[in-house]
Amino acid sequence: MDILSVIGAIFGVGAIAGGLLTALSARVVSQYEKGLVFRFGRVVGIREPGLRMLIPFVDRMRKISTQIVTMPVPAQDGITRDNVTVRVDAVVYFRVIDPVCAVVEVQNYLFAVGQVAQTSLRSIIGKSDLDSLLSNREELNKGLEIMIDSPALGWGIHIDRVEIKDVSIPDSLKRSMSRQAEAERERRARVISAEGELQASKMLAKAGAQMAESPASLQLRLLETVVQVAAEKNSTLVLPFPVELLRFLESGTSSRDTAADTAADSTPAAADTTPEITPTEPTPALDRGNTPTAEQDGIRP
Repeated sequence: MDILSVIGAIFGVGAIAGGLLTALSARVVSQYEKGLVFRFGRVVGIREPGLRMLIPFVDRMRKISTQIVTMPVPAQDGITRDNVTVRVDAVVYFRVIDPVCAVVEVQNYLFAVGQVAQTSLRSIIGKSDLDSLLSNREELNKGLEIMIDSPALGWGIHIDRVEIKDVSIPDSLKRSMSRQAEAERERRARVISAEGELQASKMLAKAGAQMAESPASLQLRLLETVVQVAAEKNSTLVLPFPVELLRFLESGTSSRDTAADTAADSTPAAADTTPEITPTEPTPALDRGNTPTAEQDGIRP
């Protein structure tokens, strides 16, 4: 009985020791992780997701997440190419594709990617002008992605996407831009109005030429206008006065005035038709002393 008790105790101790060793050597790697195994400080392999066994007190595992990491880039102050002070922030999406390089080649890959992103963002601000930052975001995002991805590839990291979140400009510049936009909209409105007036004048000229060829169409248009005005149930009806009638009256008045002026010019003046009376000289009285008599003439009775 004593021997059996000792053997049982030995097996019990062995089972406990085996359980402890198993607990110390067993590691669970999640589906989104990679297990990097170090043996005496040297990388000996990468463990896939699942239950993995290690040599106790010899192997050490470091788990690296392969999920996409979303890293916000702090807002950076800079001066654009056209000398405008702006404040720009962005966000970087990346993932680890080579766990060995991410752990061995760089001390802290998260901090390294953040610093590269800030530096690249400041460089993009200095190379771009304000209009590009506000309206040409896609090309700037691609350029920023290339600048960050170049050093990150050596660290076993792939940059999936980089986006500029917000561009802050001074308030004085915002007011200037709003005034500029308002002036531009007013200019476009005036141009559109002028173009509309031009097109309307051309169409009215064509309509007037066509109505001039057919006077009845003008009368029909007048009747249509009257019908449209009367359909609105107005108490006052305004009828347009035809311009042709005015021209007819004006031409009649002008012809009468011309005829009167012609008649006045052809009639002789009243002073010329009056007969002229010339005064006659008075007959001088006969002087008896000077009158010759019959005797003096040699005539005898």
